[in-house]
Amino acid sequence: MDPVIVVGAGPVGLALALALAAQDVPSVVLDEGTGDHEPRPARTVVLRPDIAAFVERLGCTLHPDDAAHWVAWRAIRRGQQVQHVEFGDFDDFGGFAVPTGAREPSPLHLPQHALTRGLRTAAAAQDLVTLVGRSRIDTIEQDVTGIAAHTAGPEPTWWRGSHLVGCDGARSTVRKLLDVRFPGRTAVERHAVAALRAELPWPGEALLHRMPPWRSGGEEVTARPLPDDTWRIDWLLPPRAELVTPEALVARVRAALAGWCGETPPYELIDTGVYTLHHRLARRWRVGRAFLAGDAAHLLGALGTQGLDEGLRDADNLAWKLARAWHHGASELLLDSYQAERRTAVAARLRAADQSLPILRGGGLRTYLPGASRGHDALLADGHLGRGALGAPATYARSPLAPAPTPAQTPVGTPVGGPVADVGVTAPDGTAVRLRDRLGHARLLVVLVAPGTGVWDRRHWLTAGVMPRLAAAVTALPVQAELLVAEAYPGASAHTVLLVRPDGHLAAAFAGVRPAELYAAADAVRGGAATAVREEHTADVN
Repeated sequence: MDPVIVVGAGPVGLALALALAAQDVPSVVLDEGTGDHEPRPARTVVLRPDIAAFVERLGCTLHPDDAAHWVAWRAIRRGQQVQHVEFGDFDDFGGFAVPTGAREPSPLHLPQHALTRGLRTAAAAQDLVTLVGRSRIDTIEQDVTGIAAHTAGPEPTWWRGSHLVGCDGARSTVRKLLDVRFPGRTAVERHAVAALRAELPWPGEALLHRMPPWRSGGEEVTARPLPDDTWRIDWLLPPRAELVTPEALVARVRAALAGWCGETPPYELIDTGVYTLHHRLARRWRVGRAFLAGDAAHLLGALGTQGLDEGLRDADNLAWKLARAWHHGASELLLDSYQAERRTAVAARLRAADQSLPILRGGGLRTYLPGASRGHDALLADGHLGRGALGAPATYARSPLAPAPTPAQTPVGTPVGGPVADVGVTAPDGTAVRLRDRLGHARLLVVLVAPGTGVWDRRHWLTAGVMPRLAAAVTALPVQAELLVAEAYPGASAHTVLLVRPDGHLAAAFAGVRPAELYAAADAVRGGAATAVREEHTADVN
């Protein structure tokens, strides 16, 4: 069978290829370049806990000197601390085993080139992923049986695939060949950035300093830690396009370090840059067998929001749906749900940022209202910490894959459509793992909440109580599913049954074993039976 064609070998394209390989789907990754990425320490990414766990599941390994978990988050306004958040325990990379009631898990901060290198190394070791360099796509054609892409380069080639995904960045050639509009706002924010090595008063803590009192401080400065006393420092620039000279940037560095340390400490300047952030959203994310993901589909980043996080969530969402289509065929509803879920989620994030920008950056009388500064600090923290409308992982509450509500469903601590909590679970073979470890394998997860099973002999609880009936119900589902048992789940009572999608979003929760309702919910998650590709999705694109 034809592989999935992935255009673009950045983090999103590589993650998608690896996620497909984990579900036994081959892919060809077409890269315009040679695979060599210049190290840019000033260009870093912050991965939320769910995305760090996703990247780890893909087999991406990072050198300890590349990535750092934040110990805490500190917000200062003028010279006064207004917020301090301490983060919980973590392991070397992504295993956020935080006890109930403990502090929230820490984000992961690393240079983007280190993430790309780790993903590329994992892809090169994967037999189902073929990396092809120096291949610039210039033509796309598709029909009812597949899709073809032509690449220019040293050896012009036609590639045939089952589907094609454009992960080729903000200037996406795939998006242009599909004739998809990319409207939005230009130059929403501008930042001067420096990566440097120095000892700051808050080792391992991320810092947001609003209205710093020193001259040339600007309106906002952030400092994010990396390993080995290395920091990325960002200065929010005025909206006017002023030139940031090397001398002016060094002056900002020295002023910030002196303001935080009392005097300018010894420092080593490693890398600098000026970044302009845009907000854009593609009109369509699917045209027949072709899809858009990552920066090819959306641009965001103002107010601390993380565009790469959203791009990797695109890959996680799309991979299991393409795997379903590749192995078993898929309904149009399932394939359309990628755009319905992810575009809606990113649009909500962009809308929240656009509504917040005039409040946080516009000044005016609202700035002087009682409590306004406190509210602004909390709003900015949401974007940086992955909370609220600006930062929290999406909940697909109105997904076309959502099962119809029934009296058998019961509320738990996770809303329907939201990402599940990473609780400990036990598989029928007795393996004890985290719930997130079982995601991403093209199968649903059925989780029985059964307090006490952790201390029972497995031979007894496999044949006791509701387990035999639930095991039979899982075997009869219209899609492959894995049965797991959890000692507890937030907000769930004993004998609650959770149905979890392959990307870790809760599909439904039932009070007890309900075979008919569980079957209907699983059928809804797969989008019903596979159907032929609609005619309007099969027109050739030239």
